[in-house]
Amino acid sequence: MTLQLLGISHHSASIDERERLAIPPAGLEAALRLLAAERGVREGLILSTCNRVEVVAHTDDGQNGDQGPALDLRHWLARATGLDAAPDVSLFYQLRGDEVARHLFRVASSLDSVVVGEPQILGQLKHAYAQAQAVGLVGAELDALLPRAFHAAKRVRAETGIAAHPVSVSQAAVDLARQIFGDLSHKTVLLIGTGAMGSIAARYLLRQGAARLLVTNRTFTSAQALAAKHHGEAFPLEQLRERGENADVIIACTGSPHPLITKADASHFLARRRGRPMLFLDLAVPRDVEPSVHQLENAFVYNVDDLDRVVRSNLDERAQEAVAAEVIIEAELRQYAERRQARDLAPTLAALQARAEAMRVAEWARVRGRLGPLTQEQEQAAEALTRSLMQKWLHQPMVQLKLAQLEAGAADRDALLQLVRRLFDL
Repeated sequence: MTLQLLGISHHSASIDERERLAIPPAGLEAALRLLAAERGVREGLILSTCNRVEVVAHTDDGQNGDQGPALDLRHWLARATGLDAAPDVSLFYQLRGDEVARHLFRVASSLDSVVVGEPQILGQLKHAYAQAQAVGLVGAELDALLPRAFHAAKRVRAETGIAAHPVSVSQAAVDLARQIFGDLSHKTVLLIGTGAMGSIAARYLLRQGAARLLVTNRTFTSAQALAAKHHGEAFPLEQLRERGENADVIIACTGSPHPLITKADASHFLARRRGRPMLFLDLAVPRDVEPSVHQLENAFVYNVDDLDRVVRSNLDERAQEAVAAEVIIEAELRQYAERRQARDLAPTLAALQARAEAMRVAEWARVRGRLGPLTQEQEQAAEALTRSLMQKWLHQPMVQLKLAQLEAGAADRDALLQLVRRLFDL
């Protein structure tokens, strides 16, 4: 039996290639059933996201060398996605045995993601596991592997700061707002312009507790549509000087060739706010907020470059935390491997002991008839002697078998177990 993985991801292929091989949620059950019908597949799981498509399978050993089963999975993926021919093998990575476990532990812990530390992939992998269970494609192997990967991911999040630092402009905006205001629950956000980056930042602030959204734009109908979408309030851009003071956070992202908020405007807002601070997030190029605004007391101004520097710094911090996360992964992999080896070895050891005990009992029964009457003490002594001899004879082979299991790779462990079963006819 072989555990293997065939995958394509942002590491190995362009988005165009990944799109061709993506399996939509509506088609996942059918793809899993197609995988279950594949010759030699005992268990399986499919993970399909915007950044990766991976199929994990527990299969019978192939007959065409090391690449046999993996290449079969590549042809399966072509059928599952409706392609006429199997995609170019160079787009894929193919893993086996212990490599599969290490990869899934790293994926679950978001160490293999585009943005290290992002939380979505763990939920996506759990969902893939649940869907495979629902179609009956999960057995002992994946039931031991996946929960251990989830446990490793939980440890990584709990014991490192890998997810503690915002690594998108929108997240950085929320982080800055919290640093300035603390609690966002009573704060008002003013969005100037309806560009994508500004809209996402405003949505993040609302999700994190901001109480109110105001929207203004040169095209008033666009402002109204966006405000309605988020239960906010729109007003014409011409009213910005009169209404800007109501905002605790101003996000500006228009295409205006000139600043929409001058130092005089900001001074006017702050004077009417009686010293309450304002955060200006200028996401526009050219800038919507005059740079000199930062000279005003209680005015905090960040432009795109400032936010990019925050993001890059946070990415560096996540990279440092990833080193600690890798140490946790290795420790979890050792525990998983030890449990797996013990689980694989236990039936063979039990069968070996049972075979030896059966031989002992049969031989004692054969010899017992020749000995004539024996006292109870003699019977017990003979039983104890034969059982002791059997156990002493088994002890060293069983110890060496356990040690060999710990030291061998996955393929060697399987070969070793098969040899022991043949030698003792188990």
